[in-house]
Amino acid sequence: MARDWLRQNAALALLGLALAISALVLLSYASGLTWFQDSWEYLMNRRGLSAAALLKPHNEHIVLIPVAIEHLLLAVFGMSSTMPEQVVLTGLLLAAATLVFIYVRRRLGPWPALMAAVLLLFLGPAWQDLLWPFQIGFVGSILFGVAMLLALEGAGRNWDRAACLFLAISIGFSTIGLAFALGAAVDILQRRRSRGLRRAYLVAVPLLLYAAWYLGWGHDAETHISLHNVLVSPRFVVEGFSASLDSLLALGTIAGEAVGRSQWGLPLLVVLVALLIYGQTRKPGFSPRLWPAVATAATFWFLAGFNYIPGREAYSSRYLYAGAVFILLIAADLLKGVRLGRWALLAGGVITLVAAGFNLTPLREGRDFFRQQTVLTRSDLAAIEISRRTVEPSFALPPEIAGTSFLNEIHAGEYLQAVREYGSPAYSLSQLANAPEAGRRQADLVLANALPLTSEVVTGPGGGSDRRGRCVDVPGGAGSSAAPLPMRPGVTKVEFGPGGPGTIRLRRFATGEYPLVTEGIAGGSTTLLYVPRDAVARPWRLQAEAAQGAVVCR
Repeated sequence: MARDWLRQNAALALLGLALAISALVLLSYASGLTWFQDSWEYLMNRRGLSAAALLKPHNEHIVLIPVAIEHLLLAVFGMSSTMPEQVVLTGLLLAAATLVFIYVRRRLGPWPALMAAVLLLFLGPAWQDLLWPFQIGFVGSILFGVAMLLALEGAGRNWDRAACLFLAISIGFSTIGLAFALGAAVDILQRRRSRGLRRAYLVAVPLLLYAAWYLGWGHDAETHISLHNVLVSPRFVVEGFSASLDSLLALGTIAGEAVGRSQWGLPLLVVLVALLIYGQTRKPGFSPRLWPAVATAATFWFLAGFNYIPGREAYSSRYLYAGAVFILLIAADLLKGVRLGRWALLAGGVITLVAAGFNLTPLREGRDFFRQQTVLTRSDLAAIEISRRTVEPSFALPPEIAGTSFLNEIHAGEYLQAVREYGSPAYSLSQLANAPEAGRRQADLVLANALPLTSEVVTGPGGGSDRRGRCVDVPGGAGSSAAPLPMRPGVTKVEFGPGGPGTIRLRRFATGEYPLVTEGIAGGSTTLLYVPRDAVARPWRLQAEAAQGAVVCR
């Protein structure tokens, strides 16, 4: 009996397997990662369940539901790990793929639906949406938007009420929900003769709620709409569709935070449009379910184009997930009623497996990017915690200190307060000591600026000749390289005798290099180095170099 069920529901069983494998891959890839970029805006600037924290826009987006989820997870699990958020994101991704499966199955049957779901589950070029919990906002909007489109297909008031609820939730996740609102409006207009305009409430209610938010908080949102962006938006839309098609078929490559454009997406898009026109000459007429999906997709890409700035290119990784969903929905509606033969299904299955396999490469590359950022982030934050006795509350992490441009939202005072409330995402002392060299190097740079280490150069000897067993002679000579000397809290004097310029190098956690280098110190001078006491006993290491030698004194 179980065998009969599997034979009849093989596609459904394989969907379950694909969902499990996708969850395993995503959660394993996200293991050990920490907060990234915009996530810090939530953590630093939205603590406390106030109206401002929940309703303040992020860029141009409403983020009510993502911020509420953030607060709930912080209250339960703290700030030491992003895994609880990644579990939520993964659940949303699996649910969205399942709804796309249902959408396509209604039109083309179970096997094409399985292919669509698999392509979406392993959409590696959209690695930001798959591995960055901050994208709960985008993915949540897509999930409940697709749920709304499915509810619109039901008959009766209960389905309309469900569609209204799903649309409101979609908008509550992010402004992407507005694109689905236009899709719902198209459905209402299409069916006005059979069902009247009384269904307009299912769009009006969510939009009124959005309007109330906009009047209260959203009007302060950052916007980049310009006449130039509006005029060139058609090109942006075409680029968006072609980049999404690239990503579905594993034709794009990752490049930094974006997916590089290939030469295939646009020609494939042209071929598909040509086939569509040819098909309509043979069998005129479209499924009426097509137009809500088309309206939603076009609105999404046009709104993105209107708000374009550098970094928001149509082929950016975070846009590709939504674009891929729209392409799958539109393709299902265009092919509705087409009976695919065994060989066509076999070819489609092979293409799906090959594309999903190749798309694991950009997913791994995205994971590697997040791992590099995690090393820098956890190291920099550990340095702030080590220096908590003396660091200024306003101390920030600009790129030249942090080694990354994604920590601009962090200020020491707010961060240390968050650590007291929710725990620490930073490396522990033992973890920092064993972190990759890039992280230990940046920790030394952050420590030097956060403590801070200070120095003063005075002319002539500064007391180094009075040794009393606390001074060390550093030999000079060509090519000499003295062993590093431990430097404890307090004042350390480095005297360079008359002669050429000297160099002082400092490090604490780094081992392969000295991150702090001061060159060109005048001969015959003394440098006074001030080291504040902090929470760690590990000493700084000092190396003094000069042709004439030097004297280092505590």
